[in-house]
Amino acid sequence: MKRIATLLITVAVGILFIPCAGAQDTVKTLLSFDGTESEGNLIFDSVGNLYGTTGDQYDPSLITVFKLSPNSDGTWTENVLWTSTGNPEPMNIRAGVIFDASGNLYGTSLYGGASNCGTVFKLTHNADGSWSEKNLHDFDCTDGYQATGGVIFDSAGNLYGTTSFGGTSNWGVVYELSPNADGSWTETTLHNFTFGNDGGYPGHGSLAFDSAGNLYGTAGQGAQGTCFVWTTGCGTVFEMSPKANGTWSFKTIHSFTGGDDGGVPQYDLKFDSAGNLYSTTYVGGKYGYGVVFELIHHSNDSWSERVVHHFRGGGDGAGPFGGVIFDAAGNLYGTTSVGGDNECFNAVSPGGCGTVYKLTPKTTGGFTHTVLVRFHGKPNNTPYSDLVIDNVGNLYGAATGYGTYSSGTVYEVIP
Repeated sequence: MKRIATLLITVAVGILFIPCAGAQDTVKTLLSFDGTESEGNLIFDSVGNLYGTTGDQYDPSLITVFKLSPNSDGTWTENVLWTSTGNPEPMNIRAGVIFDASGNLYGTSLYGGASNCGTVFKLTHNADGSWSEKNLHDFDCTDGYQATGGVIFDSAGNLYGTTSFGGTSNWGVVYELSPNADGSWTETTLHNFTFGNDGGYPGHGSLAFDSAGNLYGTAGQGAQGTCFVWTTGCGTVFEMSPKANGTWSFKTIHSFTGGDDGGVPQYDLKFDSAGNLYSTTYVGGKYGYGVVFELIHHSNDSWSERVVHHFRGGGDGAGPFGGVIFDAAGNLYGTTSVGGDNECFNAVSPGGCGTVYKLTPKTTGGFTHTVLVRFHGKPNNTPYSDLVIDNVGNLYGAATGYGTYSSGTVYEVIP
């Protein structure tokens, strides 16, 4: 696999002068991938290294977990921790990885495993610095198929995630993996999506826990409305609560209509300090180009939706695929997968290579939307993942390089 491993380019065309302000945001490409994509979230370790994944369905040599380490001169050095050798090892990784308390990494794949229906895998950090891969669970297509989203831990060390397909109705599942004393893991299906009021096709996002141990997630389709011509249903946000007998209850807390409230949520939910949830939808809203939304939790345990921003297309951005993150001041940051300009790789409506945006809370309520970066093509275009932020306010993300520019990147946005 060819990669530019210590590249640090200031992309002049990726700089946007913010209207009515004297500052600008600089985009630096930290790593370029040759012929593969990176869609998953990046994570930091305790010393400031970044970790991420690349995924390709057909070429195992392009399926990797990598580490990026900052150098004193401002460059970054890549270290590929693991490369797939093909089925039954993980194939086509679309989510990122997470750490356990011992520094081992966990992730998921769409394919690979004994039935080639996807895996949950672990990378163990060995004493000599190498990493060893082990499949913790091979999906068999009935208990799940295509683990597009990532996994999260609970306090007891169990893993939770979703698959996009499989289950009794083939519209995906919520699953739990529990470790056993002999080193094996046991999978339990917590919910089978039906494509009815519960939705279906949970996408790239991971689940999220609240302080009471309830699980929250998104289903990208199903329920009500019509968001795509080939299917019905604009998706849901759901809550799952553990019961005393070990099972879980399921409740849909919002069904998208595809109208002003948005449609087709694809990524993670994030909690604010008051227990409200934030994320994005890929389409819908006043202009049809997606929204940033908030779900407000009320004292009677009901939820109501408020749209924080309606994307307008064009320079404003469109089609947010990733979710949002908070900084310490309560500002929100995210990306749109298209929009920003009309000079990109193809004629995808509304054109453009994507944006990085900021939503600043106003003292009078609501948020002010600012486009920080408009991508103009190679090397950076089509960001799908959530952003991550370092301790000085720099943002980091992965762009897929989808379309003509079929090489993804890891980029940094410096305010």
